[in-house]
Amino acid sequence: MPRLPDDDSDDDLDILDEGRRRASRILHGFIDFAFQGNVLEIAFGLIIASMFTALVTSFVSDIMLPPLSVLLPLNKNLDEKFAVLRPGPHRPAEGGYNTMKQAQDDGAVVMAYGFFLNRLLNFMGVGFSLYGLAALYQYLSHDPIIKHNVKCRYCRKWINEKALRCVNCGSWQDGREDRVIPIGAVEGTPDGSQTGSQERSQEDIL
Repeated sequence: MPRLPDDDSDDDLDILDEGRRRASRILHGFIDFAFQGNVLEIAFGLIIASMFTALVTSFVSDIMLPPLSVLLPLNKNLDEKFAVLRPGPHRPAEGGYNTMKQAQDDGAVVMAYGFFLNRLLNFMGVGFSLYGLAALYQYLSHDPIIKHNVKCRYCRKWINEKALRCVNCGSWQDGREDRVIPIGAVEGTPDGSQTGSQERSQEDIL
């Protein structure tokens, strides 16, 4: 008697083939997503931006602020300046806390204004450095990457200074919205007055 085909083995092979196809589709989709041009450009940009931020932060904190702390009567680095709002139980009787870590370890409530000023100076340093690089790139490449904005004269929303029409209200920025065309200006002259031939034709009709 002939042997019947094993349906279970065929089903197992179909399941394995379907699993391999799905795994291959997921793998190729991930490769297409991870290595496409835009993603790589964004990744390189983020890496360079992170390194640039760390460089500017180190320049401000380690190079600029120490001489400033010497010139000004700070007697310590700017990021170590703090105010004790409530002392801890073991506050030194003379001189107080020497460092902010000492005060925090003692359980004191401190306001670390020096740390905030340090972060603020770092932020300003990074911002001005980026603006300087953008201005230098724009000067050398003539590519206007710095966009200057003005307020629309009608809706008072910010638009590009070179825009011909407002993207918000659709009004023209060259002043044509303020020019009122008199009645009859289409049939006559732009100021609404009629030409001599039109005046003579009206006299003939009368």
